[in-house]
Amino acid sequence: MSSANANGHATLPHSQAGHRVVITGMGAITPLGHDVTTTWQNAIAGQSGVDKITLFDTSNLDFKIAAEVKGFDPSAYFGAKEVRRIDRVTQLALYASKQAFDQSGLKIDDSNSWDVGVVLGCAIGGINTLLAEHKLMQEKGARRVSPFTVPMMLCDTATGHLAMAHKLRGPNLCIVTACASGSNAMGEAFELIRAGRANAVLTGGCEAPISPFPMAAFRNMGALTTHDDTPTSASRPFDATRNGFVTAEGAALFVMESLEHAHARGATVLAEMVGYGCTDDAFHITHPDELGPARAMAMALKQAGLRPNQIDYLNAHGTSTPLNDANETKAVKSVFGESAYDLNISSTKSMFGHSFGAAGAIEAMLCIKAIQDDVIPPTINYNTPDPNCDLNYTPNQAVKKPVKIAMSNSFGFGGHNGSIILKEYSA
Repeated sequence: MSSANANGHATLPHSQAGHRVVITGMGAITPLGHDVTTTWQNAIAGQSGVDKITLFDTSNLDFKIAAEVKGFDPSAYFGAKEVRRIDRVTQLALYASKQAFDQSGLKIDDSNSWDVGVVLGCAIGGINTLLAEHKLMQEKGARRVSPFTVPMMLCDTATGHLAMAHKLRGPNLCIVTACASGSNAMGEAFELIRAGRANAVLTGGCEAPISPFPMAAFRNMGALTTHDDTPTSASRPFDATRNGFVTAEGAALFVMESLEHAHARGATVLAEMVGYGCTDDAFHITHPDELGPARAMAMALKQAGLRPNQIDYLNAHGTSTPLNDANETKAVKSVFGESAYDLNISSTKSMFGHSFGAAGAIEAMLCIKAIQDDVIPPTINYNTPDPNCDLNYTPNQAVKKPVKIAMSNSFGFGGHNGSIILKEYSA
């Protein structure tokens, strides 16, 4: 619990020792690629995954663009019959999870299945199934609604499918904290392992929200960009001409383990997770407040035992909305002080768009690749400086620079904030 100092201000709890937590496998399917390597190569090349929508007809709509996962044929992976029984959001999660387990080399059987869990972030779930079945009921009657609708549309259905696919009988949680879901999922998985409640956890985030109804809702509330005439430059985090985010889909999954467990089976460690901060603004459902994000970053730093100037790279939430980007800049300054101006920051949503529950996980994957390759991915489409956003956002070109420690921020509607810290592993 927090306590108060002599001035009445809340003080952060001291970090308690626990198991060291490492990542041994990663998988991804994103608008920039169907695996981690392709996604990363396109990201550091500054490629945009935003284009005209192909998943539905936009002729009668005033929004035309999104960051879709292109060229994905789920029937080739799951079979035509099974595809009809699982929503696209679950398909993406399953696809990425296999990559993560393949890289980690972790084998699940009756001897360890109870010790491996699932913690997944998913903000919207099977909304395409929900809307399609509702339309069917309106047109043809209630008896035509598929009996598979409920298990297809729930946010936590993906976690159930992941557990069945990989025989994971440990703790199974779906974290629903809007755009912070992916980061919060990784943070909660981290805490489960630190506390010894699981030896390993499959974690990350998934989302498939590209659908007329949710996009219309975001457009009408002023959150969606109106730069539909220029898809690849529509997402403009921290740029003065930004006016909203681009809807995206995708998934990134990780095998996270205690260091002891990874060592015992001779696994290769990709990175270590060392800090997690989780707060809420308690301010406004959709308007951000700098205190919550700042506190989350400070909590993550404290748990990791790090000073702000030890962070080499910050993957910002950076949604390309006027309010978020200015607010996040203020929060970073309040935590990092003068070292904020020396910090290498980027918003990779400039390339990937905003995939809500998957965003934090995709961005964590990019942080790990930045650590592995010593490259900071860019914020593309940064052309017009905003005086309210005056930090180093790595404009337009990737930068080759040593990266030992990276922080990733995710902030969601409802005031949810998640900050995680990843570092280069050393024995």
